[in-house]
Amino acid sequence: MSTFSAYDGTELAYHVLGNGRPVVCLPGGPTDSAYLGDLGGLAAHRRLIRLDLRGTGRSATPDDAASYRCDRLVADVEALREHLGLDRMDLLGHCAGANPAVLYASRHPERVERLALITPSVRAVGIPISGALRLDTARLRRDEPWFPAAFAALEAIVAGQATDDRWQAIAPFSHGRWDAAARAHQAAADERMNSEVVAAFGAEGAFDPDATRAALARFDSPVLLLAGEVDPGAPPATVAEFAGLFPHAELVVQPGAGHHPWLDDAERFAAAVAVFLS
Repeated sequence: MSTFSAYDGTELAYHVLGNGRPVVCLPGGPTDSAYLGDLGGLAAHRRLIRLDLRGTGRSATPDDAASYRCDRLVADVEALREHLGLDRMDLLGHCAGANPAVLYASRHPERVERLALITPSVRAVGIPISGALRLDTARLRRDEPWFPAAFAALEAIVAGQATDDRWQAIAPFSHGRWDAAARAHQAAADERMNSEVVAAFGAEGAFDPDATRAALARFDSPVLLLAGEVDPGAPPATVAEFAGLFPHAELVVQPGAGHHPWLDDAERFAAAVAVFLS
């Protein structure tokens, strides 16, 4: 683990895995980066620089909790780039981490060589995901033994009847295989989640979708958007719409994958991302 000082003096941590040209990796959640691991073996192809977002993992808690807001995290990414001494960098964002990644690209396009968005959240660009689309995507898992209870919980959430138990019940939909490894991964992620960070991340003012869309329409660097075929959190149709916002975007839909595609088929995932980053 290494550290650097952010714009407000908060000490932020990052983790380096592998060798080769660096790719800066922003985790979802928002949480720390431990759950990304080596991204299915991507570290065999590239040097991964995994950032622990402020207030998570080994990064310090800031004095101002409002600095957890997504748009303000862009300054942390820029401070990391400067600390690493990179003129331009490859940038990867997973899930909610796609939001600061695209906001960074919209503000600092000259600093981004390539942009990879993995099962991305679409909050920063304001693409709606209908309940019907989430349910249709979830139905692809109807032959799974856990499906009836999980689908009933998802239907209730879509209908505006979310509870903590129901959110827990739909966890299998995030994984292409709901096995022991997936359960352990999910449990660790739940344990690391900080509700204060999550709430502040999307606070009022965090996103300006119209401005971000306009900026991304002028973004000239190559972009990869990778969706999981069975992921109701970032359905392939939604990720395809996201790809359409960029002039030079490639869409990859990983067969049988959920929200963490490097866990579902590590070799396929790492190969797709490594080829793009090369």
